[in-house]
Amino acid sequence: MSLFDTADLFGGDATPPPGAGRSAGGVVGRAAGAAEGSDVGGTGGRDAASGSAGAGPIPLAARLRPQTLDEVVGQRHLLGAGSPLRRLVEGGGTTSVILWGPPGTGKTTLAHIVSRATGRRFRELSAVTAGVKDVRAVIDEARAASSASGTRTVLFIDEVHRFTRTQQDALLPSVELGWVTLVAATTENPFFSVVSPLLSRSLLLTLEPLTDDDIRGVLDRALHDPRGYADRVALTDEAREHVVRLAGGDARRALTVLEAGAEALLADLAAVEAAKSVDPVDPVDPVDLVDLVEGVGAADGAGTGRPAALLEVAVLEQAVNRAAVRYDRSGDQHYDVISAFIKSMRGGDADAALHYLARMLEAGEDPRFIARRMIILASEDVGMADPGALGVAVAAGQALDLVGLPEARLALAQAVIHLALAPKSNAVIRAIDAATADVRAGRAGPVPAHLRDAHYRGAARAGSGAGYRYPHDAPGGVVRQQYPPDGLTGADYYQPGGNGFERRATERLRDLRSTVRGTPAEPASDAAPPGPAD
Repeated sequence: MSLFDTADLFGGDATPPPGAGRSAGGVVGRAAGAAEGSDVGGTGGRDAASGSAGAGPIPLAARLRPQTLDEVVGQRHLLGAGSPLRRLVEGGGTTSVILWGPPGTGKTTLAHIVSRATGRRFRELSAVTAGVKDVRAVIDEARAASSASGTRTVLFIDEVHRFTRTQQDALLPSVELGWVTLVAATTENPFFSVVSPLLSRSLLLTLEPLTDDDIRGVLDRALHDPRGYADRVALTDEAREHVVRLAGGDARRALTVLEAGAEALLADLAAVEAAKSVDPVDPVDPVDLVDLVEGVGAADGAGTGRPAALLEVAVLEQAVNRAAVRYDRSGDQHYDVISAFIKSMRGGDADAALHYLARMLEAGEDPRFIARRMIILASEDVGMADPGALGVAVAAGQALDLVGLPEARLALAQAVIHLALAPKSNAVIRAIDAATADVRAGRAGPVPAHLRDAHYRGAARAGSGAGYRYPHDAPGGVVRQQYPPDGLTGADYYQPGGNGFERRATERLRDLRSTVRGTPAEPASDAAPPGPAD
């Protein structure tokens, strides 16, 4: 089961699946049912965190949803005083907005804050389940409310990119006439997924992925807030960073992972408590329960009167079935793994390159960093041996921007395989390095007069452009003519290798140089100068 499957399981019911209520120490939850609702057991029973009896516990992410703008983590660029979003929340704004950003950055949260703060009617539709009929029904209600009492309606549409063009067009009159204030959320680029008339009538607000510090703040709130674990659970430093890596800037995912691990730990502790409570021979003080579970420590529980159960990486790994990747994004692992990744593609080992790609993605490495390195490699190590490689690498980077993870990992993997299998040449970097060396050495004479710009007034008097030969007027589109400055004629910066496209490019380059310079064609040579060592 992947992390994303776990998120689905815990999205509607915070009760761990069979087997999830097991700690690293292997204590089974045989008495968990008997202990449900106990102080150690956590979220069971009839409390504010669990909802009404029989309704099932409310997921941690839902319990901790911010109630005001001041509780929102991140997105400071959208929440300043006088910003359109704050004015909308405070009741002074009427502009429809489209919230665009990756999952877990607060789009739905902001919409719900708008609904509570403005005092307006609030209606919510999901583009996954709503049809045109549902849209028109909400609009009819909004129009009636506006006509009867002047009450405006805030309409929140989640995943608006899933609406068809017809459904989006149905919203236009109500937005135009002010019957509804639209708040739409999308994870996809609205310039591609939202019709232009609706986009032009709305203010586009871009939400940024949460930073690692933002995620740490979310975790701290979950551990200390009464709506969360109220200091009954604490994280080791290693476990905290593991959750931050798994979250990837997604607050909902961070809370889902934390909840899975915490519920597994608390279920084990509840099982031990229940088992000990029925053993009159060996009674146990509840304060010492955390020491009865192998592999589980304790931390100070502020204000609880008992130690907090200490959640470690091993419990998290088992709870979400996802091993911690030992990876430091600012340390040796960062540099070692990306070096191995580049060298594997350069060396033609697609399988090793895919391993390092997966390793970085699983560890939470910035995928844009990975894409940038692939684009560099496409020119530095493949170059003209496969001119299409650069386009493949750039397309993978653009796909990452358009669709995001996890789907964009397919585009990244495709590009990795292409780059690893492509014929290799470092002729491009050797060529630009040689040209740069000449420039830095002062070999940069004036541009030849016949190549200078001849379009401004007085250019002819200065002799600019005089004698220039237009290549398209000659057979083959090539003429004899000096292009480099004096002193650099005959400088051969580009030395193609013998792989892929460059094998054919060698002969073409030899013919071009012979014609342009008016010199006999040099004999072909299979030897290419050695490239720089990495």
